[in-house]
Amino acid sequence: MFSLQTIFGQGNQFYTLLEEAAVAAHDSTKALHAMLKEADRAPALDAFKLARQRERAASTKISQELVDSFITPIEREDIEALGSALYKIPKQVEKFADRYSLATQHLAHIDFAPRAAMLEKAASVVVAMVRELRTLKLEPMKNLNDELRSLENEADRLMLELYRDIYSGKLDHLQMFLLKEFFEILEKAIDRCREAGVVAYEIVLKNS
Repeated sequence: MFSLQTIFGQGNQFYTLLEEAAVAAHDSTKALHAMLKEADRAPALDAFKLARQRERAASTKISQELVDSFITPIEREDIEALGSALYKIPKQVEKFADRYSLATQHLAHIDFAPRAAMLEKAASVVVAMVRELRTLKLEPMKNLNDELRSLENEADRLMLELYRDIYSGKLDHLQMFLLKEFFEILEKAIDRCREAGVVAYEIVLKNS
């Protein structure tokens, strides 16, 4: 006897599209880290634009598949929530890159690369979490969630160090403003990764 999933399909295209969106988000963070490691060069924004285009394409396909598909492997609301969370990661990264390209002459003394490396790592964990959705196994997802939470906590600790520098009195007003703005954008990008990870983790909790 055929099941409804046999007749109408397994809905596995949603896993594929969510993975594509997560990989595009991760690629945007890799491009940012690479750019910030080469701070002596003029920023190239093509990689960010391409990653955002790929993420937008995946997001659009997810929305269309939700309209067209009778069967989904997990709840539609969860697919929408995760797709939305993933969409916000490269958007935040591109925001940093665009503004950085306008202010490079004022930022030569600031090393953003270590925090960008942390963001890249967080995005790679998100990719792993999205890929784990195919199995809906709780233990590996919990381990990844713990890793992502640790990265977020470390980012928070680094932000406290940043504020210590800001209030040290050693920076002029422009430096204080730029330091605060750009590090907060990076912190928010890490938060976006954490939000996507929470959605993925909660999906597994509901379905395991």
